[in-house]
Amino acid sequence: MRKQNLDNPWVSHRWVPQEVLPDFGQFHSQDNSSNAISGQFLGRDKDGESWLFTGFELNLFLDEAEGYYLNVSATTPCWFVMWRLEEDIARYIDPQSLSVAQEENTIAVPHRICVSYNEAARLLDGGESVDTIAMSDEHASWLQEYVNEHYRPEPKKRHKPASFKGAERPVEE
Repeated sequence: MRKQNLDNPWVSHRWVPQEVLPDFGQFHSQDNSSNAISGQFLGRDKDGESWLFTGFELNLFLDEAEGYYLNVSATTPCWFVMWRLEEDIARYIDPQSLSVAQEENTIAVPHRICVSYNEAARLLDGGESVDTIAMSDEHASWLQEYVNEHYRPEPKKRHKPASFKGAERPVEE
């Protein structure tokens, strides 16, 4: 996540997801061997500060295949990151970064990463903050392989126009 400084009289900064990286064990410290979300301060520059959050799992489900298809068929396939501003900072930040995090009242914590348009839409409909990050060609190719193997479009059903259905008339006697 990136906390970007803004030149704005009403808002000093905004939070945006910066990047999604696969974790093959290179980001987990020995203190954080669980799958709990954990944030680590990476650094600060004149434009803002960066945080790395670990502890996410991406699972693909057959009943979301249409949402994956919609994603990979878009102009730019993307990751969907659902995040919240959290006040319980100590719950989400590793001990080494806690002093930096506590300089703020809240911190943006990603809670879910997904690749389904439909799932992201449901999260947005539920009032969550969801932002997108463009996928690398490698990740888009991986998702495309899953879609090719598992997505089967629903057959289109032809609906008869109302004029051909016939009117309901009382039986004549």
